[in-house]
Amino acid sequence: MQREITGVMIYYYKVCLRKLWYFYHEINMEQENENVQIGKILDEETYKRDEKHINIDNVINIDFIRSQGTLHEIKKSKKIEEASILQLKYYLYYLNKRGVSGIKARIDYPLLKKTMEVELSEADKNEIDQILDTIKKIVNSDIPPQLQKKSICKSCAYCDLCFI
Repeated sequence: MQREITGVMIYYYKVCLRKLWYFYHEINMEQENENVQIGKILDEETYKRDEKHINIDNVINIDFIRSQGTLHEIKKSKKIEEASILQLKYYLYYLNKRGVSGIKARIDYPLLKKTMEVELSEADKNEIDQILDTIKKIVNSDIPPQLQKKSICKSCAYCDLCFI
């Protein structure tokens, strides 16, 4: 099984390697998760005037794009901000590899009424290349990575699967 690495996989790489492995292997636990449901409602009820969910090659799924070439990603909290930043950098990286340049990215936190600008540097491109190699090794493994208990585990949709 070999698929393109998606923006969600990049996000999960920063959140939890087991979650990344489960997601890649289509073990989905998120349908009934309360946090996921809140995120979906937030997505549906905010930025209604914008065209949403711009899917490119089934690899990146941009929440919306505004004029001036700015990609927007909607997040409900800053809890896992590092993963959100990496996900947006991956969007910029992916588009840059396909000849699209001069675009910007922003994380929108509608519940917090805050935004954060995200840019892609040469160092980021090198880091993403390394991350892509690491992700390929993880997802091609026959078993999920070893459990690493984190503070976010309690609110994760995969919690029951990991701690059984």
